Amino acid sequence: MKKVRIGVIGAGLRGGLAQYWHKPDGESEIVALADISQERLDKFQEKFETPLFLTKDYKELLTRDDIDAIAVLSPDYLHEEHIITCLEAGKHVYAEKPLAITVEGCDRILEIWKKSGKHLMVGFNMRYMAMYQTMKGLIDSGAIGELKAIWVRHFVGFGGYFYYHDWHGNSKNTTSLLLQKGSHDLDVIHWISGKHATKVSAFGSLDYYGGDKPNTLTCPTCDQKKTCPEYVPHTFTECAFREEIDVEDNNMLIMELEGGIKASYLQCHFTPDYSRNYTFIGTKGRIENDDVNNKIYLKTRKSNSWEELSDVVYEMKPEEGSHGGADPKIAQDFVELILYNKEPLTTPFAGRMSVAVGCAATESLRNGGRVVEISQESTILQH
Repeated sequence: MKKVRIGVIGAGLRGGLAQYWHKPDGESEIVALADISQERLDKFQEKFETPLFLTKDYKELLTRDDIDAIAVLSPDYLHEEHIITCLEAGKHVYAEKPLAITVEGCDRILEIWKKSGKHLMVGFNMRYMAMYQTMKGLIDSGAIGELKAIWVRHFVGFGGYFYYHDWHGNSKNTTSLLLQKGSHDLDVIHWISGKHATKVSAFGSLDYYGGDKPNTLTCPTCDQKKTCPEYVPHTFTECAFREEIDVEDNNMLIMELEGGIKASYLQCHFTPDYSRNYTFIGTKGRIENDDVNNKIYLKTRKSNSWEELSDVVYEMKPEEGSHGGADPKIAQDFVELILYNKEPLTTPFAGRMSVAVGCAATESLRNGGRVVEISQESTILQH
């Protein structure tokens, strides 16, 4: 195989990833799209000079010999079905995070993947961001000594826009935003520390969104749109205060990782700003990121060595491409996984473990914050 021919399921927000695969004269090319919306199908085709096979039935992609791989970019609650069906049809699969919305769903995917002989890659693009690669490199180098504690604060400044005006606001579609939105952060905690969570306790509530508005109400038709702070005129238009919303918008969890490392993750969807603040504390010092100004701060403590004599500031270099240059990198890794069997930075098992923590945290916060153990029963599938 000299070129990977890719079909896409879902032309929503993550549909933009396709642009990095479409290289007709290179090693990969987008050749097909499945989406239930004719409008999205048409708009997607407009972005490509070459004609695509377009369909509203994703299963039509699976019988085509001119499609080698499928990028599953559909809503979370469809991932399990789409990934399994594509693997069983003999297609390589790129799966947008989260892998599924239940641990059982992830385990079914992993079982089918192992039997299929095909490649499966999970879309954890934060692993490809310069900031988090730098933080991992510093920790792996011993710059802060032995890692002992991790603190993560996630200010989701666009939380209402992205998660409460559409299907994300209902738990049947996402389980919770600790799983859906938090899956990136939970994975980064696992990846940078090199350890998986073993138990978790969480608290959360629906403090701002949701309410008593009809589920059929949309922003453009609402008589309060001129005064509503959550009014959106386009793209996502379902009312953010509708009755069916039941996923928490203010969450915090604590967890213990293998080796006794303590970690916390705080997530709020009605903050005025957007930022992810990571702090890693070790026996020799700590590192903290500032993703607004693209910097990492390394601070040292007294150690009776030269290391205590200075602090260091790392400035991230600008990179081209969406998500801080991560999307073109992760797209290329999927191609090289298929063509050259080159292992990417992500693994299917990592996708499973991120979901496992999100599900356990959701169980905890909806049951008074009790401690929930994290199952690793699928460790035989981690390689």
